[in-house]
Amino acid sequence: MADSPHAQSLKSRAKLLAARGELREALEAYEAALRVDPDDPVSHLRVAEMYQSLEHEAAAISAYLNAARAWTRAGELLRAVAALVMARVPGTRFDVVHTVAERFALPPGALAPTFAWVPDGKDPGVPVLASVGREAFVALVEALEVRAFWPGQRVVEEGQPGDSMFALVEGSAEVARRGEGNARQVVATLGPGDFFGEVALVSEGPRLASVEVRERSVLLEFKRQSLARVSAAHPEVDAAVHAFYQRRLVENLLRTSPLFTNLPPALKQAMSREFDLRAVPAGEVLLTQGQPGDAFYLLLRGQVQLSLEQRGRIVLLPELREGDVFGEISLLLDKPVSATVRTRTPCVVLRLERAAFERHVVTQPGLKGQLMRMGTERLQQTAKALFV
Repeated sequence: MADSPHAQSLKSRAKLLAARGELREALEAYEAALRVDPDDPVSHLRVAEMYQSLEHEAAAISAYLNAARAWTRAGELLRAVAALVMARVPGTRFDVVHTVAERFALPPGALAPTFAWVPDGKDPGVPVLASVGREAFVALVEALEVRAFWPGQRVVEEGQPGDSMFALVEGSAEVARRGEGNARQVVATLGPGDFFGEVALVSEGPRLASVEVRERSVLLEFKRQSLARVSAAHPEVDAAVHAFYQRRLVENLLRTSPLFTNLPPALKQAMSREFDLRAVPAGEVLLTQGQPGDAFYLLLRGQVQLSLEQRGRIVLLPELREGDVFGEISLLLDKPVSATVRTRTPCVVLRLERAAFERHVVTQPGLKGQLMRMGTERLQQTAKALFV
């Protein structure tokens, strides 16, 4: 009955009345629609909003809980959780929270899903929330916050400090970065179910892009301080957040880097399982001149300094920045590392062990050829620096 003409007509009338500010009449129309279709989560949500606007808090809480139950039956995790958070009053929602946890959280004894690269970029489920057990799930719900934004409002600003991750529950948003001449360039569009902000959440660095909503939008916010508090009691939450973070970084790399975009999906999936994500403090040596190369690195965040020692003097080479790779020359040529690589700022890198590099990279002529060309260019830069 969800799509019955009568219910649709009632909801359309209710929406029009609400837009005109006739909230009591809109409430009556939504409640009439629920009598036609009692399982419609949207109508339950709108009833809750009407009651809240009319300052009937107890009725609003009851309606939000009904919405959470309806979204749970519909299999909509984020929407169910958002409704639960909006009904946050101690002691009023214990049974409903646990009902949602039983539907979506991992059952006792279950293992968290392993990482697998998804070709179309869409997660098969909801990360973090669906990767923890029921007790941790309930604790996470208690720690979340719901935020509402209007068209044109920015959720996060590129370059500003960040301490939270967001999930888009309703609405849409644009992701933009500053390009040449400080021009705003839209790089992605987000819709319900999409997450963003996890990089700043985990690495404690600045926001890499701005996110601006295009229509009225509802978001769930995962704050670092709240997640840390939950993780102290439930370590699996911290593991789930970092697994999601690694998944997003690897997926973005395999999907957008010119090095990997043309690789077969099966190879991307195999490689994705072997990348090791590492946060590295400033001043740490990753590769040492003259020592055997042990891994191939991709720099995701931060800057590293290359240097080499020649006849007792230290020669600084051009810095590497986000998106650059290093360590490939030693592995491809089976020779000692040609330059010392030290982090100049706190960095985040993806590391591929020598054995995995030889299995997945050396066997791909196109990829190996690209890396050889990049390595040759770097060797030429090194030779030029030595004779300046």
